[in-house]
Amino acid sequence: MSAIPMVAPTLAPAMGPIRKPIVYPESDGKPMSDNTKQARWILLLYSNLETIFVSDPGVFVAADNLWYPVEGEPEIRIGPDVYVVFGRPKGDRGSYMQWLEDDIPLTVVFEILSPGNTYLEMVDKLQFYDEYGVEEYYVYDPETDKLLIYRRQNVVLVRQRPVHNYRSPRLGITFDQSGPELIVRYPDGRPFVVLHEETQRAVRAEQALARLRELSRKARRGEATPDEIAELDRLEGA
Repeated sequence: MSAIPMVAPTLAPAMGPIRKPIVYPESDGKPMSDNTKQARWILLLYSNLETIFVSDPGVFVAADNLWYPVEGEPEIRIGPDVYVVFGRPKGDRGSYMQWLEDDIPLTVVFEILSPGNTYLEMVDKLQFYDEYGVEEYYVYDPETDKLLIYRRQNVVLVRQRPVHNYRSPRLGITFDQSGPELIVRYPDGRPFVVLHEETQRAVRAEQALARLRELSRKARRGEATPDEIAELDRLEGA
């Protein structure tokens, strides 16, 4: 009687440690503002900047939104009061995760000081924005009416002086310090005002209509670019 060959049992491959998904919180647990004056300035900047770029689909404006510049490093983050990004589409975001945004960093950042901000905290913020590629950085203290302006020159953020009538290279807005409180002005010289929701909708509708007419004229003349034709289709379908 022949012996029955022994078959070695098949071992399942060893399983490595299960990696937990990386969580990028959408809030740092801090309030948007510490007082009504700070809140008013955040709203002023956000609403008017959004109005300026309402017809430009490639400019994203946000407020009180966390920025994660490095994938896989959720502890590397910061929450600017207001920011603008050129080259990114509009739309809702829980946070700005740069690796999902064609690796484009924030372009312009605004911080509005509150009594709770410390000197070391603001130094850390400046270093963060410098390290991760912000082009323009503005710090305003509504209590003292002091404005600090930094602009990237070569590879670093450099403080700009004087600040009175300084014109933002990216935004086209100017900062008027001739009075008791800072006045931020549109590219055409009009002052920023707090825009209520109804006013914002009316302004956006008016600007969209003006843009629609402009693009329609260019299309009829055969002067519109492919991007402008696509924008015209979006506006006509809105």
